[in-house]
Amino acid sequence: MDLSWSHHVLSRRRTLAAATGLAAGALLPTGPAFAAAAQYTNPVIWQDFADIDVMRVGDTYYASASTMHYSPGAPVLRSYDLVNWEIAGHAVPALDFGAKYDLNGARGYVRGIWASSLAYRPSNRTFYWLGQIDFARTYLYTATAVEGPWSRLTTISTPYYDAGLLVDTDDTLYVAYGNTTISVAQLSRDGRTQVRTQEVFRTPSSVGTLEGARFYKINGQYYIFLTRPANGQYILKSSNGPFGPYTMRQVLLDLRGPIPGGGVPHQGGLVRTQSGAWYYMAFVDAYPGGRMPALAPVTWTADGWPVVQLVDGAWGTTYPLPAVPTPPRQVTPMTGVDTFDGTSLKPRWEWNHNPDNTRWSVGNGLTLRTATVTHDLYWARNTLTHRIQGPTSTATVQLDHSAMRDGDRAGLALLRDSSAWIGLKRDGGATRVVTVTGLTMDGNWNTTGTGTEVASAPVSGGRVWLRANADIRPGAPRPGTFSYSTDGITFTRLGPAFSMGNDWRFFMGYRFALFNHATQALGGAVRVMRFEVSTS
Repeated sequence: MDLSWSHHVLSRRRTLAAATGLAAGALLPTGPAFAAAAQYTNPVIWQDFADIDVMRVGDTYYASASTMHYSPGAPVLRSYDLVNWEIAGHAVPALDFGAKYDLNGARGYVRGIWASSLAYRPSNRTFYWLGQIDFARTYLYTATAVEGPWSRLTTISTPYYDAGLLVDTDDTLYVAYGNTTISVAQLSRDGRTQVRTQEVFRTPSSVGTLEGARFYKINGQYYIFLTRPANGQYILKSSNGPFGPYTMRQVLLDLRGPIPGGGVPHQGGLVRTQSGAWYYMAFVDAYPGGRMPALAPVTWTADGWPVVQLVDGAWGTTYPLPAVPTPPRQVTPMTGVDTFDGTSLKPRWEWNHNPDNTRWSVGNGLTLRTATVTHDLYWARNTLTHRIQGPTSTATVQLDHSAMRDGDRAGLALLRDSSAWIGLKRDGGATRVVTVTGLTMDGNWNTTGTGTEVASAPVSGGRVWLRANADIRPGAPRPGTFSYSTDGITFTRLGPAFSMGNDWRFFMGYRFALFNHATQALGGAVRVMRFEVSTS
């Protein structure tokens, strides 16, 4: 086998449910020899990276994920062992798909980058990212290195929903896509246009919804890997070419996952190691934190169907480490300290919608100049987000607020459709540190609450430290707490715990968020001198 190179919202709402139970699959041994082997623990990434597409190029593994309304979009992760990952870059430099992604008269919450595809074409040594936006059209970006620069190659009028891109062995580009009705498209040689599209499979009513396509050619057979949201995984196989006909087999259903309180691992991709071993990287619904990648070994039946290797009837919490060459270096941690040195943001940062690039800068800290006059954080531009590390972690910010102006609001938020923050209010020439809760959206992502101040304290001088602790273990609403310091050593709790909801419908999990917006007039600024995420 060789694979070395290579939502519809309503349906998801109908079918997404808490999932427990048992799935058929081969069992891994659990004796002393197995326990003594070097192991990894799931989730392999306890941060929010959903709809994983994974591949290997030479000795390096890459994965892409959904980011909805965050910008830049479609992060590209890199690993040398399938277990330790870093964020290398983003395939979509900006969400230039309309004014709503700029928070300009409209908003793009829970739109933008949904399940998409990442592939590598060895003939021109180029990476390809493909995804549809707003059910209207498909965009294709390319780069010769995942760090970028990425540029838009083309726009295709057919919206390839939940697409999987295949670079065939003859260098032809194919796309598998669709919800329940699955189609395959062939692209032109240069990838710029659609040559042909054809329905290849219609999901039986007994199965329900299938989507999230990943497209492979393995041992001359064509496979379309599909998810049943949010509790199953199925695969289609064709021996007669990419356009089928295809037969279907269940890979897993109601399988107990590796995160206590979390859901069934599903919607991911298959990848083969250099030694020929196969793995499935899926995600686990684990709100309030989001959807966390988990990894399991895969074997194949004699007639060419994948089987997930189980431990005690479940997706294992631990497995033996993949047998891969010694990594050339350690990957860059996804947590730790950032002092915003250099000339650009590090790739672990993403803005809430596109930023106004004239009103922020890095170098000797991150300067956020007010970019929006609003009383609603959900409308404020230049809110900068960072994924929360599970199961619990703490973000600490050192903030210079000496250049704030009356009416300005700046701080550190736990950001989602129900949010809270600790930060500074500057009014009448005086500055207070406050905790605000009750920032809420409805199911259409319209603001229903702009927040209520629940605690405050006066602060003097021009510098303060803000801290947010987040518990993102799934299974129940979890607490987020806030504190502050005037010396960076002694922290004082401010306000009651904030309940971080575990509803799935916003899709993205909670994030730490840095913000600065005006309520009266533009002109103020804050400087973030240091940001640190530490596990606890």
